[in-house]
Amino acid sequence: MSVPLVFDGKVVIVTGAGGGLGREYALAFGVRGASVVVNDLGGDIKGGGKSSNAADKVVEEIKAKGGKAVANYDSVEDGEKLIQTALDAFGRIDIVVNNAGPFINTFACISDLIHRVHLRGSFMVTRAAWNHMKKQKFGRIIMTSSAAGIYGNFGQANYSAAKLGLLGLANTLAIEGQKYNIHCNTIAPTAGSRLTETVMPPVLCESLKAEYVAPLVLWLSHDQCQENGGLFEVGAGWIGKLRWERSQGRIVRKKNQGMFPETVRDQWDNICDFTNATKPANINESVATLVEVLSRVETDEGIAPNPTSAMATAASGISPLEAVGQKLPESTFSYSQTQCILYALGVGMSTKDDDHLKFLYEGHEDFSCLPTFGVIPSQAAMMDGGLGSVPGLNFDFTRLLHGEQYLELFQPLPTSGTLTSQARIADVLDKGSGAVILLDVHTYSGKELLCYNQYSLFIVGAGGFGGKRTSDKAMSTVAHPNRSPDAVMTDTTTRDQAALYRLSGDWNPLHIDPSFAAMGGFKSPILHGLCSFGFAARHVLKQYANNDASRFKSIKVRFVKPVLPGQSLQTEMWKEGNRIHIQCKVKESGAVVLSGAYVDLHAAADGSPQILPEAGGLKSELVFAEIGRRIKDLGAEMVKKVNAVFGWEITKGGNTAAQWTIDLKTGAGALHKGPYSGKTDVTITVSDDDFMEVVQGKLNPQKAFFAGKLKVRGNIMLSQKLEVILKDYAKL
Repeated sequence: MSVPLVFDGKVVIVTGAGGGLGREYALAFGVRGASVVVNDLGGDIKGGGKSSNAADKVVEEIKAKGGKAVANYDSVEDGEKLIQTALDAFGRIDIVVNNAGPFINTFACISDLIHRVHLRGSFMVTRAAWNHMKKQKFGRIIMTSSAAGIYGNFGQANYSAAKLGLLGLANTLAIEGQKYNIHCNTIAPTAGSRLTETVMPPVLCESLKAEYVAPLVLWLSHDQCQENGGLFEVGAGWIGKLRWERSQGRIVRKKNQGMFPETVRDQWDNICDFTNATKPANINESVATLVEVLSRVETDEGIAPNPTSAMATAASGISPLEAVGQKLPESTFSYSQTQCILYALGVGMSTKDDDHLKFLYEGHEDFSCLPTFGVIPSQAAMMDGGLGSVPGLNFDFTRLLHGEQYLELFQPLPTSGTLTSQARIADVLDKGSGAVILLDVHTYSGKELLCYNQYSLFIVGAGGFGGKRTSDKAMSTVAHPNRSPDAVMTDTTTRDQAALYRLSGDWNPLHIDPSFAAMGGFKSPILHGLCSFGFAARHVLKQYANNDASRFKSIKVRFVKPVLPGQSLQTEMWKEGNRIHIQCKVKESGAVVLSGAYVDLHAAADGSPQILPEAGGLKSELVFAEIGRRIKDLGAEMVKKVNAVFGWEITKGGNTAAQWTIDLKTGAGALHKGPYSGKTDVTITVSDDDFMEVVQGKLNPQKAFFAGKLKVRGNIMLSQKLEVILKDYAKL
């Protein structure tokens, strides 16, 4: 016999528990160890009257069988009172079974009472319990719908509307509660009760016992059950799960042509044909089909959308439509000179080298913070659990690998201070064998932007959801020149290198616990990838910048293989102007650990020429210069007309080459160049060449959007106001 399900230590509220189904649920929970709040107003089936007898009787039955229970006589519209009864009697609330509700027939006598009790009452009780469940990271909620709500039934319009409303409520609560281990499911029971005896033959009503429904409610309420967002019909000892089904449908318009009712008529059989029907499971799959339709209309492809990509989303747990653009909670990082010194030691600096002293001794006249310390405050934004709260990123965190890293400094890092980091999901890519999440983190000191990080995170096994493989948001790696390196530098890591580096904030036990490392397939704990990153960066800083931290501009690396503490790191360097291409190896084995990497340096103080990154020479800069002049002359007038903040990301060669912000919301308006610390209402990403085509009227913006050349995040409707900014393109 299987292990019995028990509810020891759990507290459950069953509404409408004075008889019928509710009574059966309450008794079943009580027998299996739960502490039960038996709620019943004691009214008749039409919601009239009030009595404590029904609830008291069920409480006595539970106690007579050795259980724990208290009665509550409040209306479910007073949800807080029900939850307070549970807290006063038992100290917590774990399970809510929304069962209460009267029954009134006919459309002609639609009653507000039906909606107040069935729909609003369930909402009020659930809302009162919600925050308690969130805090304890556990909750189970049952909503009671009906076959009349799902399918409709003659004479039950009021009841049907309320019952289907409960399903919509439950579906959304299931999504919002998932990350807090709060599960919400809906049942549509058929059983003999005071309510159903008015619409069922007596013999059938007697045969459909409430005890044939209760086991499903108990299973869905148990902590072992991981079902969430389900809809179940149940009765007579039978249980079935329902889901939505949608026909393949037909596209009934063509590009640049109208849509007509005659076309709908002619295609009606195809529209209603459920052959090869799809089964959308969430709103993302629904919207994905419409996005594909827009693309097919634009390119005149086919007559029916392809459901494959939308269906794959559900299987992988990754939904780019939902995740991209989401912001993580803002994080704060306070540090002193101690953390700067500890980090320098963690990436291999030593008092054995005199030129390292400026990074290790706070009393040094040139005491500085290593530039790559810039990754440390940004890590907090990701490691504080924020990534797990992002909608559309439902994956196993043990499958997460750090694939690539980009860091850019906009000014030298202070040696102490309090910094804030703002992180957002820049893009999500489908690599087949896994998914890649691009996480952008901007770190500020007050309102001044200090640095920008882009984490490229690879989720093993999460691919195949039908997404794109590349992104113009990604900071690309660059192959080193095909010649012998111009310089090579080698440092030996210590046996305790990982133990030392982790003190800077990356506490992953993979880097210190042998048993945890073994679970990951490693013979011993491995060095942090960002520790090797720090070694390589300081090699470049020493070789080509005389350890002048102010010369450091940016670094990009791809992590290839792990390093074991005690091994030697060898950095090969190729100088191309102010870009230093690098490749890092384990000297003992020759294994490459960092590839496609480079460090960009600022020009030396002596005025030697600096080779700018690819952003230089953008044609769009002239346009933005003209826009700036217009704002200066007509800003107040434009603010009145537009009242929005537009962000622009101009790309070149697949990389972000320039960022502009047009603020037509504040004061008399303003134009900002570079990353923006405030919030934009809409952000537009477009290549330099396509931007000029749009401005000059050679490329239709709508066509560019559907072709993927122009991407919009935020309030897409605001893009209609761009004419105010970009009109008279010839003058631009």
